[in-house]
Amino acid sequence: MKNIFYKTKCKVLISFSILALGGFYSCKEEFLDVDPQGKPEESEFFVNQEQAVMGVNSIYAHLRSWPVAAFAHLALTTIASDDAEKGSTPGDASFMNDFDNFTFTSTQFTLNDYWSGQYAGINLTNQVLTRVPAITMDESLKARLLAEAKFLRAFYYFNLVRAFGGVPLVTKIPETTEELNPTRASAEEVYALIISDLTDASAVLPVSYDAANVGRATKGAALGMLAKVKMYQKSWTEVLSLTEQVMALPYSLTSDYYQIFRFAGENNAESIFEVQAEVISGNCDASNSQWAEVQGARPTFGWGFSIPTTDLENAFEPGDVRKEATILYRGEVTPEGDKILETADNPRYNQKAYVPGSVAKECGYGHGQNIRILRLAEVLLMHAEAANELGQTDKALSSLNRVRERAGLDPVTTTDQAQLRNTIWHERRVELALENGDRFFDLVRQGRAAEVLRAQGKSFTPGKNEVYAIPQNQIELSGGKLTQNPGY
Repeated sequence: MKNIFYKTKCKVLISFSILALGGFYSCKEEFLDVDPQGKPEESEFFVNQEQAVMGVNSIYAHLRSWPVAAFAHLALTTIASDDAEKGSTPGDASFMNDFDNFTFTSTQFTLNDYWSGQYAGINLTNQVLTRVPAITMDESLKARLLAEAKFLRAFYYFNLVRAFGGVPLVTKIPETTEELNPTRASAEEVYALIISDLTDASAVLPVSYDAANVGRATKGAALGMLAKVKMYQKSWTEVLSLTEQVMALPYSLTSDYYQIFRFAGENNAESIFEVQAEVISGNCDASNSQWAEVQGARPTFGWGFSIPTTDLENAFEPGDVRKEATILYRGEVTPEGDKILETADNPRYNQKAYVPGSVAKECGYGHGQNIRILRLAEVLLMHAEAANELGQTDKALSSLNRVRERAGLDPVTTTDQAQLRNTIWHERRVELALENGDRFFDLVRQGRAAEVLRAQGKSFTPGKNEVYAIPQNQIELSGGKLTQNPGY
């Protein structure tokens, strides 16, 4: 499945407006052109099985696109948190400081990039969900492809609802004026769609695939993502049940934490879902992930953005092997033999984004680095959190200590619920640091964002900054139909 890439002759509307949603395909000349690459227009597409597969592959490909995987993603999810700061050099992309310091306004273009990137993915899924059912093809494959599309739509909407709260819901190709320019749904309505999509997907998706299809969404991915969604809603009984279903599937913790993030560790026994980004020689359009390049050690290995904070560095306990695998230091020699310059621009970098210099750079540094989205360790920590909230301390300690044992740490023994809650939150931070973009959203759901981020000197305003501003560009394009979040 890796890197099958698909584009149409039509243009992609890059913003949400009266006329269209980001990513909705149109042939109006005033919008941004997309290289046709000899492909048919959307109206001529989705007529056979091969094209159904290609349509779904395009949704996966979008996961590694610039607005979904690079600056906008890192700004809203990680640089805004206590795990990372802007990095690079002071004058390079200084607008990223707006997210580090919570000084952004609704006109900040990065907000619009994030919004448009997610909606472009949603509209790719809606193309599939609207067109593929009518195709005469293998019915089992059709059902699976539709389930994959629902999983991916849920993922994009989960990103949106955590960032902005209630957002417009679009579940099919828009046809009427109202469908082209809907109002904001409530956050509860968005979550209801996410839950419905993931529930449907989990009932159809297989537990695993053959080698040619590794990387596609599985039953475990749908159940694990559903557990995560339920965690954000504090539906602890359901989180416990869903995580136990995933834990019963054939996943296992990788013994060497560092190797999880190397090329050899891609799609390993711990991996539940990750964005596929293998470089295909001669096809750099399909090898376009810049997640690693943006964060690589500057100047030799990348651009040096989203660097670990001193606070994150100090969060690791003595002897925690995850610290070495997470933080790459100026002057360090990596296990692969690369020397990070003593004169590197920053003192620390994200080691999970490090790609050895021996790897070919045909399409740019690190463009072949998969992005880890969901691992068994996170499922174990969700299970521990749910069990603790439900008073099932033994279960909580068992799952928590499986993760700590792999990190080389002593087991936790406390049975005090409040202490154990804080320990699990801390463990989640250091296990997933700089990896899947959850830290800011975790602080919000835990009710600690203001306390933690203000302690880091950030200008976080309680009652406002728990969600981001709706991009002003989107409000204007909607003719004022979209409403702004409070305080912006």
